[in-house]
Amino acid sequence: MYRLFFHLIFKRMDPEQAHHLAFRWIQLAVRLPVLRTFLAAALAPRYKELRTEALGRRMHGPFGLAAGFDKNAVAIDGMTMLGFDHVEIGTVTAQPQPGNPKKRLFRLVPDRALINRMGFNNDGSASVAARLAARNPVFPATVGVNIGKTKVVPEAEATADYVTSTERLARHADYLVVNVSSPNTPGLRNLQAVDHLRPLLTAVREAADRTVTDRRVPLLVKIAPDLADADVDAVADLAVELGLDGIIATNTTIAREGLGLTSDPRLVAETGGLSGAPVKERSLEVLRRLYARVGDRITLIGVGGIENAEDAWQRILAGATLVQGYSAFIYQGPFWCRAIHKGLAARLRNSSYATLADAVGAEHKKVTA
Repeated sequence: MYRLFFHLIFKRMDPEQAHHLAFRWIQLAVRLPVLRTFLAAALAPRYKELRTEALGRRMHGPFGLAAGFDKNAVAIDGMTMLGFDHVEIGTVTAQPQPGNPKKRLFRLVPDRALINRMGFNNDGSASVAARLAARNPVFPATVGVNIGKTKVVPEAEATADYVTSTERLARHADYLVVNVSSPNTPGLRNLQAVDHLRPLLTAVREAADRTVTDRRVPLLVKIAPDLADADVDAVADLAVELGLDGIIATNTTIAREGLGLTSDPRLVAETGGLSGAPVKERSLEVLRRLYARVGDRITLIGVGGIENAEDAWQRILAGATLVQGYSAFIYQGPFWCRAIHKGLAARLRNSSYATLADAVGAEHKKVTA
């Protein structure tokens, strides 16, 4: 039903307009008590075998919403209603910014992919912090906060910019993510180099600890699929050295060649980060490499090209404790989380693993046994 609706309605709309329309519907639904109860029961059934503990939190399952969909923390309850086990908001920058000029979001329908060059459009960390502080949750949710660099801030002042957002947002975050991997803020990916990343992550960790004294806010870093293998290893080693809580693998890619893209070449040529099915293979490769390097010492979150339960299951076997999605939600609609949870539960029951935690990294453990 949704796919028919997508092709008749959403496909004919500008992608960003369709996004805002869907947002309004979700926000309206969650404001109506009877409707939200019905939708949560239909779209977010719970499976005891999928209960997950990660980053100091207990969650109904491992599947969450990746950053980029809810940039300003306005639909956390709505996305939880739809079945996401955790919601990562952002990316949020210290200063509010409009993002890049429109048109900046493109669908590659034959490839089940998106290209975006949104440019961290958001209300700024002060406004988002106020919204999170005032939030009266309808559904309990694990909320991650993804922070990035304000575009107008020079690279030399990036650390102070991240620290400002950390000081404003850390107390409202169940976990905090340093995003240094978006291709849409000039110079941002330079911060993935270990020489730049070490002082940045150290400063953010210190700011979080200074701001929130009654608990430890888990800190993660999100990396790009375009990193060379040696750089992936270097980030993994740095994460262990600094005592980070996790790594998110991966963000969008700037690559176009070798991905088997069949969409209109004019769309493929659009600048920005490519997400969805075409990044599946590389994101999984990066995840496997990270787990081989860090094992169970830190939490890995797999994201990039996850379309169905089998994709999520493969990320778990490869070492991900949590998995996230975004692009496939656009194509598959409100029953997506339900299908993934049902499929994951079935795979776990049919496997040799007693719990989902036992399956994490099992692919690697089997090889090295």
